[in-house]
Amino acid sequence: MTTYAADISDIRAAARRIAPHVHRTPVMTSQSVNAAAGRELFFKCENLQKVGAFKMRGAANAVMRLPDEVAARGVVTHSSGNFAQALALAARRRGIDAHIVMPRTAPVVKRQAVEGYGARIYPCEPTLKARETTAARVLAETGGTLLHPYNHPDIIAGQGTCALELLEDAGEMDAIIAPIGGGGLMSGICLAARAVAPSVRLFAAEPAGADDAARSLAAGRLIPQTSPDTIADGLLTSLGDLTWPIVRDHVEHIFTVGDDEIIAAMRLIWQRMKLLIEPSAAVPVAAVLSEDFRLLEGVRRLGVVLSGGNIDLDRLPWVSL
Repeated sequence: MTTYAADISDIRAAARRIAPHVHRTPVMTSQSVNAAAGRELFFKCENLQKVGAFKMRGAANAVMRLPDEVAARGVVTHSSGNFAQALALAARRRGIDAHIVMPRTAPVVKRQAVEGYGARIYPCEPTLKARETTAARVLAETGGTLLHPYNHPDIIAGQGTCALELLEDAGEMDAIIAPIGGGGLMSGICLAARAVAPSVRLFAAEPAGADDAARSLAAGRLIPQTSPDTIADGLLTSLGDLTWPIVRDHVEHIFTVGDDEIIAAMRLIWQRMKLLIEPSAAVPVAAVLSEDFRLLEGVRRLGVVLSGGNIDLDRLPWVSL
């Protein structure tokens, strides 16, 4: 049996640990969106999570697990926004310092939120190498603990609590689909679902302009992300060595969608469900509405994870100023 970075006992422990620090987000439905998709969809609304994204789950789990003497030195991460906000808030709730490396291209709304939670931001160029190099420097300067945005056992376990709630609240599912970037969310979903609902089919969705996970799954080997180009800024990172084996072994297929499809799906959810979601959260919606997904048989009840709702309202993708 393959041993992964986390298991169902870790996920259940995470659920208990983070309960005082996160929302149990609602599962919502829409008849009009069901009609458009030709399926019964159950939306897990992590856009309504604290900090506006599922990332709060993993961040809270990782921060609250730290021994007191380690936590006292603070935490460090690199993130384009949602995990940055989550770690900043989790650290504030624990009363420790948070040092966040953010690419200079990160949305203003996300930078402002990180600052609002009291974290210190270290800007860098928008490349993985620049993020990691800057984070290494900050670690050396602060003596803090590095908490990777997705490639960390406690992060994966925390994100898996999302699937536990979805399956408990929505009942039996034929399949679950979620966006994939670094793979922390999808890995946690896989581990939780395989343990409590082994027959559930697992799918991921990814922007066509940042399709390393889809290419990796098709090739059967980890292919790093290079020069991503997509409106879905939360899905620009490569899979990690902890997340990739879980995705490889349990995700049936990764659907890719273009930016035009992502924007259309985002607008549909705003209009029909009155839910403010960001482009990354719209990726699985776009996949479900795609012709490729329509060809799937045996998927009547489908869980769809809306991963976040942090978007700059002054830069909506369908508004031309």
